[in-house]
Amino acid sequence: MNPDEQKPSAKAKDEAAIEHLKQLTRKLCSNDITTARLAAFNLSWMQEDGLAILTKILLGDFSRTTKKAAAYGLRSMKGRMKKMAVEVLEQGKKNRDRTTRAACVKALALMKGETPAKRGSGKGKGQSKQRIGEIKNRNKNSSESNAKAIDN
Repeated sequence: MNPDEQKPSAKAKDEAAIEHLKQLTRKLCSNDITTARLAAFNLSWMQEDGLAILTKILLGDFSRTTKKAAAYGLRSMKGRMKKMAVEVLEQGKKNRDRTTRAACVKALALMKGETPAKRGSGKGKGQSKQRIGEIKNRNKNSSESNAKAIDN
């Protein structure tokens, strides 16, 4: 084994891990929902560190996109962290911020296998789409006279 091919020390590994967590946190705060969700998913695999970051983001003063991505990350937690993630989402349901509450309610519903109802489009229960039907001729005589006029 060459001396140049030494394994990195524990301190170097810790510093690299901290830098990686900082980078994922920056991506989580992105305005692009795809980037934020991907970062949240990657944080969900980071066990305690990921849980702490996602909790801080969800319950803190951040944008709607960031909070939704954090809820997605908590929803994606696996293994022993899943129970703690559910507790954080339950805590978020009691939060004063309506964005946090909505994100937590939706995440918990999706975890239970339910499909939450969409809101805010303005098309309620009373409104239904009109189907395009066949246009009926009101006056058959006028259509017959038009056909005769064309033949002549």
